[in-house]
Amino acid sequence: MYTQIDTQTLLDGKLQIAYLNQPETYNSLNKKLLTELRDFIQDCNESEIVRCIAISGRGKAFCSGQNLKEALSMGDDMEDERFIQRMVIDYYNPLVKQISNAKKPIISLVNGPAVGAGAMLALICDFTLATESSYFSQAFVNIGLIPDTGGTYFLPKLLGRQQANYLAFTGKKLSATEAKNLGLIAEVFSDETFENEALEVLTQLSNLPTTAIALTKKAFNKSYGNSLTEQLDIEGIYQQDAAETEDFKEGVAAFLEKRKPNYKGK
Repeated sequence: MYTQIDTQTLLDGKLQIAYLNQPETYNSLNKKLLTELRDFIQDCNESEIVRCIAISGRGKAFCSGQNLKEALSMGDDMEDERFIQRMVIDYYNPLVKQISNAKKPIISLVNGPAVGAGAMLALICDFTLATESSYFSQAFVNIGLIPDTGGTYFLPKLLGRQQANYLAFTGKKLSATEAKNLGLIAEVFSDETFENEALEVLTQLSNLPTTAIALTKKAFNKSYGNSLTEQLDIEGIYQQDAAETEDFKEGVAAFLEKRKPNYKGK
């Protein structure tokens, strides 16, 4: 089904992992890969079985960003001179929206360099786990471009104006530890233990109340444009939605019975 990504199914289908599978180009992004990743996330999002999604990379890198040879060749093939804009609109923006609006948690597992659009692909996920040897770079400026893949939206919110400007203007490489200290990513594990420790986190997410996580994510997204009053109203609505799930009933029952809950994601 897929030629640019490699997929793995774990935990009886509850956990789905997509690996960017172009190691010869350090998993650079092209139209087909972006389309396949978008289709994969859509399929997972619509599944009643899947409860957690992860994105990682094969080989030595997570993602080196846009494949420049392909992007530049679009200018030769298209009459529209604004071919870069078309690439962003047609391939990047739909993926960003799909990750942001997904009903399942989407976690990036950064196993090496994450550069340019590759860095933003990691950072727009719900949270990021990385190896100690990984690094992140907003390298767009190095070729005279601006951050895309949601970069101009998310970076100021994640970092504040000063740090967002600094990293975007300079393209500075951030080690995984530096990125965590800035609040840019969630956790750093040693290269040797990364696979096992990341799987522990993904396993936990795959067994938690999925609807509550989806509603939390939706509420956080709404907060970017809401006043406090509007956000408090959203909390009341979504809390009621969460309280009507089977998982809420199971959570309360488990608490009263002093046992571990068995959530079904419903």
